[in-house]
Amino acid sequence: MSTQTSQRLQGKTALVTASSRGIGRAIALRLAADGAEVAISYQSNAAAAQEVVDAIVAAGGKAVAFKADFAVKEEIENLYKEVFNSFGKLDIVVNNAGIAGNGPIADLDDETFDRVVDVNFKGTFYSLRQASAKVADGGRIVNISTGYTHASYAGVGAYAATKAAVEALGLALAKEVGGRGITVNSVLPGLIETDQTAPIKDQFPAFASMMPLGRIGQPEDVADIVAFLASDDARYVTGQYIAAAGGLV
Repeated sequence: MSTQTSQRLQGKTALVTASSRGIGRAIALRLAADGAEVAISYQSNAAAAQEVVDAIVAAGGKAVAFKADFAVKEEIENLYKEVFNSFGKLDIVVNNAGIAGNGPIADLDDETFDRVVDVNFKGTFYSLRQASAKVADGGRIVNISTGYTHASYAGVGAYAATKAAVEALGLALAKEVGGRGITVNSVLPGLIETDQTAPIKDQFPAFASMMPLGRIGQPEDVADIVAFLASDDARYVTGQYIAAAGGLV
């Protein structure tokens, strides 16, 4: 967990989707360190999700893991029901679930493209629909997008397109729920060191050399921004895109 924490989320309940590892895990740990009770969502790795729960509980917090495939609308709807039944309320939703599906547009097969659309775009839409109804007044919704929506790279077209759609959904929802004091923002990570980016670790030095801050991002770099947006400190920030990309975006 980040050492720069407080109890500013004490009494809040947060759902962080796809939070068994990587950026989602770091976000869940940070929100818990700030006092929130956290619902951990995972697709298949129950052991990793339980490790996050155990870490939060060991630190004196409360967390429960829930299984959900974000390509299936009914599982998303059931996730929200289970979270609400377990915690009694929902104040913060962080939509982190997403898959890459990288490949040149000319070569990307239909199955991969459909899966990327189903998880990244449709899954987030269904989650936002649930969140708009279940998040308490004055709550927070944060969508995890990508810096690829603002910087062009070959082979990420489908992924970037679905994340751009997520940003558009967030902008519209910010206007729809603003009257209830709910804020909706997007965080755009750049290249972050996780197990998903491990296959291109040999390229990290080249990417780092292009960044004004001169280093590859860590999951905590994203988590700390989400923690700010989830707090009362960001009460007048909504409909925004915040890049966490070391200045590359």
